[in-house]
Amino acid sequence: MGVTTVTDVRPTLDGGNVLHTLFRSDQGGHEQVVLCQDRESGLKAVIALHSTALGPALGGTRFYPYASEDDAVQDALNLSRGMSYKNALAGLDHGGGKAVIIGDPAPVAEGGVKSERLLLAYGRFVASLGGRYVTACDVGTYVQDMDVVARANRWTTGRSPENGGAGDSSVLTAFGVFQGMRASAQAAWGEPTLRGRTVGVAGVGKVGHHLVRHLVEDGASVVVTDVRAESVERLLAHHREGVRAVADTDALIRADLDVYAPCALGGALDDATVPVLTAKIVCGAANNQLAHPGVEKDLADRSILYAPDYVVNAGGVIQVADELHGFDFDRAKAKATRIYDTTLAIFDRAKSEGIPPAEAADRLAEQRIAEARGAAL
Repeated sequence: MGVTTVTDVRPTLDGGNVLHTLFRSDQGGHEQVVLCQDRESGLKAVIALHSTALGPALGGTRFYPYASEDDAVQDALNLSRGMSYKNALAGLDHGGGKAVIIGDPAPVAEGGVKSERLLLAYGRFVASLGGRYVTACDVGTYVQDMDVVARANRWTTGRSPENGGAGDSSVLTAFGVFQGMRASAQAAWGEPTLRGRTVGVAGVGKVGHHLVRHLVEDGASVVVTDVRAESVERLLAHHREGVRAVADTDALIRADLDVYAPCALGGALDDATVPVLTAKIVCGAANNQLAHPGVEKDLADRSILYAPDYVVNAGGVIQVADELHGFDFDRAKAKATRIYDTTLAIFDRAKSEGIPPAEAADRLAEQRIAEARGAAL
């Protein structure tokens, strides 16, 4: 079924809204949701803590120009729930949390709203939670941003090496996705390699361009697309062989692919996408790839093997979690390598229980969280 998504937090005729979602609906279950506002800096943010059963909630800060505050809350709820499951299956002693900052993430000088004052204000809100939430980078935030946020609180990871951090977490995110893709190839074709296969990568930004490098080195042919033309141009300039580009995601999913890797925003697998996919494997870095419950069955009905997103993209959170203990890249990479084994275990459970891999992953994650809650009683 995939991690349950919150589908609607808008006010209803009977007065229901986000509070109804949190307290009464099946989509709820979050421990705490904090709405943050600092008028001087223009900060508007949401911090959502889904679970602290395994330890302090850990998850990145997304900076995005949401169409509405409702959309921002909805995204924070979905992402934080996903982080609970991701951290559980990554073997981390952390629960799930996520923050979103509403607005254009470009600097103020370039027409956006991001500023040092705003990031410091956000850091103070993180500090107010007293360690229940540990933040890091996500879409729209970068290492240099976390360096600023960390000046206001000590529960910030993803900082620069110069400031005691691990640096760019996208490095191990991409490495972990590659391990998940190797496991998928083993399950589908009996060999843990992409050599001779064609892989389509949608989104070649922070994570995608690292993933392309792993694929090229493994001997795959790679087809890419991105809404930012400069990202594609930069990638093609670096990889003069083995990589080609197509105009958009629609062209990519219709191309002759063995593997499709969504590496941009969520909802990549929906009722329009799945019927036209040519790939036999879906394995990518994007969060919340399943647009709604039931998509995983549509994939299974078409014999498309889906590697659950929050399993294979856990390399980044493994990296930033390691930073809390004095970062050691080799130690973190060794943990991220285990994503291969975890992915295979999920495929095995899915096969033995006759369920989609997304449901098998959920069951494993929920089992670990439940055991932690039971041990705490």
